[in-house]
Amino acid sequence: MEPPSSWCSTWRKGGKLSSPISTARLLYHSYVHERAPRPVKENLSVWLRDSIRGRGAFGTLRFYAAGLLELLRDLTPERRRSRYGDIDFDFEHGVDTTWATVSLRTRVREWLRGVQYQASEPQLFREILESVPADLSGLTFIDLGCGKGRTLLMASEYPFRRVIGVEFLPELNDVALRNIERYESARQKCFAIESHAGDARRFEFPVEPIVLYLFNPFPEHVLREVLNNLERSLRATPRPAFLIYHNLVHEAVFDEQRWLRRVHRTHQFAIYAAEFSGSGTATNKKVD
Repeated sequence: MEPPSSWCSTWRKGGKLSSPISTARLLYHSYVHERAPRPVKENLSVWLRDSIRGRGAFGTLRFYAAGLLELLRDLTPERRRSRYGDIDFDFEHGVDTTWATVSLRTRVREWLRGVQYQASEPQLFREILESVPADLSGLTFIDLGCGKGRTLLMASEYPFRRVIGVEFLPELNDVALRNIERYESARQKCFAIESHAGDARRFEFPVEPIVLYLFNPFPEHVLREVLNNLERSLRATPRPAFLIYHNLVHEAVFDEQRWLRRVHRTHQFAIYAAEFSGSGTATNKKVD
């Protein structure tokens, strides 16, 4: 079963979704549930083994020490106040996507896992999408490491076929699901939005043209696994794919991928197009 591409050009009446669209959304979510990532097994020993495998024993010790120091700094009054600097989006749309309200328990779990939630800045996000060298209508937007889902909501203001998020920590995914239900915007064009709790390394990429958004969500060894999975999927079924990498901490990993061609770059983000012999991925921009 393939969800109709017209679901991202739905209409509203009186500020609420019409009944046919509500039915379509139920059918859509029934469809996507079948390919959601498997639930995450939350096990500290598994996280430690994963970190040691990717960073080595000394690298893991150094990483956790630096992360603990940063976590303690975030508890100071000055840092706590600064965390509310991105809350305007939430006031405008009646949602909770700021990192200021992430609980200490979740911050500790982020530290142990080696990730940290940070919401994308709206103006920069629009600049990023407007730099993608393709017509976004009909493409599927995917955010791996979507946190509370702000990026999913902002992406829904573009004519994507659908918008998909995957978040490792279940408590952040629960917030993302509530945000999807609450979100109101006169600019919204796509209503097929979902978020799933799961390990991005187990995510099955849909066999359709995609825009993959990565706001530096993984340690280097996890990023490599995700890119390997995407490469296998694209080689098995060639189709257009654009990768957005925001916060260029592991930019070298992307540059190593011979199947990726960088089509745009600033000091904050880079955009890549997947290209294989005979795949014919279309782009219309050269490297900046």
